[in-house]
Amino acid sequence: MDWAKHSLEKLETSREARLCSKPPKLGEDDAKKILNQYHPDYLGMHRNICIGPNKNDGNFPHELADLLEADSQLPIDFEPSEDIETDVLIIGGGGAGASAALALEETGLRVHLATKLRLGDSNTVMAEGGIQASLGINDSPRRHFSDAYVGGHGQNNPDLLRILCESGSSAISWLSQLGCMLDRNKDGTFQLRPGGGTSLPRVLACRDYTGLEIMRVLKDAVLLSGTTVLQNYAAIELLDDGEGQVTGAVLWDRNKEKLVTVSARAVIIATGGSGQLRFNSFPTSNHLGAVGDGLVLAYRQGCRLINSDSYQYHPSGSVYPEALVGQLVTESIRSMGAQVVNS
Repeated sequence: MDWAKHSLEKLETSREARLCSKPPKLGEDDAKKILNQYHPDYLGMHRNICIGPNKNDGNFPHELADLLEADSQLPIDFEPSEDIETDVLIIGGGGAGASAALALEETGLRVHLATKLRLGDSNTVMAEGGIQASLGINDSPRRHFSDAYVGGHGQNNPDLLRILCESGSSAISWLSQLGCMLDRNKDGTFQLRPGGGTSLPRVLACRDYTGLEIMRVLKDAVLLSGTTVLQNYAAIELLDDGEGQVTGAVLWDRNKEKLVTVSARAVIIATGGSGQLRFNSFPTSNHLGAVGDGLVLAYRQGCRLINSDSYQYHPSGSVYPEALVGQLVTESIRSMGAQVVNS
């Protein structure tokens, strides 16, 4: 571990000078040079898709485009049966899928949740820094909306963004009722931290494992609910009635190695992202299950995909040692005054 000792020595030696000085602002030309050299969006990673709703759309990473154009994984002679019948099939066992199941709990509907891994194995557990909600004395959903809209360079969907900002406080209240242990002050109020793009402290956290804590309570609640959880069931293909209405899905039982057909009145896709495709060999902090399978399922049913050029590349993560490549270094460290230093 000589490299670590050497890095720490350099860090200590430069600490006093760094604390007394302000880092120089990166010039536009220097920024472009770095982006052109390292950033996947600047390395020719996009291409046109030859088939489907996004045909001739040149904004797709080639790793994802290859999957969208690929053949079905079902055998040519496959004949669907009806192994499971339900009202709602949720595909995905992370925070979104679990929340969908809990939202349906009081409806009286039969709900099945299928996840290709275990319930809770998801990007949700990888989130470290926190979750935002406008709970501060001088804060408001309107101010939250303004900050987020500016941060998105005006490319946000304003209707969806408004729902996000206006639902923040109720979401925190709901998670707290489920038992989520977010950090609090001595008087019992939530600790609010500054974050990237926030004009006021707005970030709530549970130490540095916020997503893991959120998923803990969601998972427990789902397992105690009436939802039937199908763990280690990978969705292979959506089924439809031939007129554009999805009627279920074909799952692959990874334990018994057989296909299972689920008939459903409604299907919710909550499969997360595709960071583990590692666009242009870029490291990722995504969970191993984030391979874009839900995007492929929807695309094969004729859904047009949007925002394929808007993947987030986090500004800080581990690149060495090899075992830690892709490990997220949360932005909260910078909001709390930490400095990122070249070793």
